[in-house]
Amino acid sequence: MTTRFPRSTRLAVLAVCALAPALIAGCGDDDETTTESAAATDTEDLTAVKDYLVDHATDLDAQVDLLATNAEEYYALAEETGFDYDKLMKENGDEVQALLEESQEAFVVANPAYEEMEGIVAGVPRLAHYDVDIDAGASVEDDPEGAVSFSLEKPDGETLKQPGNLFFLTETALYGTNPDLLADVTQDVDGDGKVEFGEGIPDAETYVATLREFQKQSEELLADSEAFEPTPSDAFTAITIMTPTMSEYFEAWKNSRFIAGDDAEEQGFVATSRLSDIADILTGIQFTYDEIEPMIAAEDEAQAEQTGQQLADLLAFVEDLETREAEGEKFTGEDADTLGSEAQARAEEIAGQVTQAAEQLGIELQDA
Repeated sequence: MTTRFPRSTRLAVLAVCALAPALIAGCGDDDETTTESAAATDTEDLTAVKDYLVDHATDLDAQVDLLATNAEEYYALAEETGFDYDKLMKENGDEVQALLEESQEAFVVANPAYEEMEGIVAGVPRLAHYDVDIDAGASVEDDPEGAVSFSLEKPDGETLKQPGNLFFLTETALYGTNPDLLADVTQDVDGDGKVEFGEGIPDAETYVATLREFQKQSEELLADSEAFEPTPSDAFTAITIMTPTMSEYFEAWKNSRFIAGDDAEEQGFVATSRLSDIADILTGIQFTYDEIEPMIAAEDEAQAEQTGQQLADLLAFVEDLETREAEGEKFTGEDADTLGSEAQARAEEIAGQVTQAAEQLGIELQDA
């Protein structure tokens, strides 16, 4: 089983001074930072960052509620047949198709609702456990150290120990790409006389257990978002952790069906291209940077403007790739490697500049 995205590089990015010494000469030894400057940044109003997080957590929760409701209905239909999936499709095929199609639509909305706030959720250490469980964590079988914290208890009493993150489980069950999560029958779900890619139907017990956990976690994330009071340290830390992760995102794109086609190693990223996720993540990072840019400008206006422009350019770079792919351009694995290396280099430069700015302002970056 594969996961949506292991973020091992985040553990090293706070050492970005070593990655971009030319940009951040003197990082860590600037004794001219004043107590007054540090105190001023502690009182910066970052309400907009909190509001952004709450708005996106609310949107995610609404879509997960719909997914969970549909999962319960699907489970009830399957239970009525004694989990005879051939009988289920024969007697309730139209209803099953409608539930799955509506759920796929909800998933496509839920995905950017999360990805656009991922830069905050995954980048702020006290919130990052949600990212592991919702979007990044592996199964305990694949990666014991990077595994999700939860296990799933199916209605029949079977426990699935730390099976992987909730977006991955939901997507690969809904889109029929993970045989471990599907019913043991092949179904022509759309009734066109052909069984095509993605037409498997979820194992009802595993699927409903997944969405029950997803609903619980989305509600908890929303509650913690509403209680979240972001500090400058949170904002600077999030940007330095989350920006220089481009190469791993591009690697996931390379291994997905959008590039590898039927040879794809990645079971996830079938609903939308990974490029869309990258653009969404950078959108959230840019929003956060816009809120701290005045702090940086107070110390070095030219540097603040330069960093903001480079971040905007990186987002535009990814959005251009996303548009070209959507319009039919075919990229190769070699393209993904080259483009990912370019994006990573840009991202490391940006993270280095933000690290330097934090040092100048006396803002302590948190450990990932």
